Amino acid sequence: MEKFHSKMEAKTNYQFIQAPSSLSEFIFGFSKFDNVKAHEGSIIIPNGMIDMMFCKMVNGKFMIGLIGLETKPKIMPEQFIDSFFCVSFKPLGLEYILKKSIADFVNGGEILPIDFWNIQEGDLNNFEHFCEKIVQKVSTLIPENLDNRKAELFNYINKNNGEVSIHELSEKIFWSERQINRYIKQLLGISLKSYCNILRFQASLQHIQKGELYPQLNYTDQSHFIKEI
Repeated sequence: MEKFHSKMEAKTNYQFIQAPSSLSEFIFGFSKFDNVKAHEGSIIIPNGMIDMMFCKMVNGKFMIGLIGLETKPKIMPEQFIDSFFCVSFKPLGLEYILKKSIADFVNGGEILPIDFWNIQEGDLNNFEHFCEKIVQKVSTLIPENLDNRKAELFNYINKNNGEVSIHELSEKIFWSERQINRYIKQLLGISLKSYCNILRFQASLQHIQKGELYPQLNYTDQSHFIKEI
């Protein structure tokens, strides 16, 4: 049984559990969020992850959805979700575990079958049990062979918080610039530049929280930094 280490924020009824190291190439982590409706009007910040949400609706129904990449902050709209558990996939998890593309629903999502992965509404009564069940399922789906170029591609992008050029990546993983761009576009529905901008934006938040509103991630000047964020 996996031992999970969680972080909870009482004010927002939010809890997060990091994915175990055995799944870290594919999954970032798990989260739960209660009383979602109370946070209408809050700002949703893109984080570069693909979220699979298992939701209890305000009308009492159960729903599962896959959310495509968000490319810019947005205000949380009127909510019909009461609470949810979420699995945040990395791009490799999208390709190798879910075996699908999200190119058709950037800034959107799609509804998944109600029996997806045999997760039932009752599984949303215990967060750690839910995480264990997902870990067990995903562990059976890990492929024997992983394209090392793709793994190195995303590892390098994430390690540098999106501060990389297509030319630099091409030389690093011995993949042509055209191949890299086509792969990212087909999988995620956005360009490599747009994906990297999301990661740069996410990395800049820690500086903004500290009141450091100036270039930290190789932005050319302060006005460029402010425009990007």
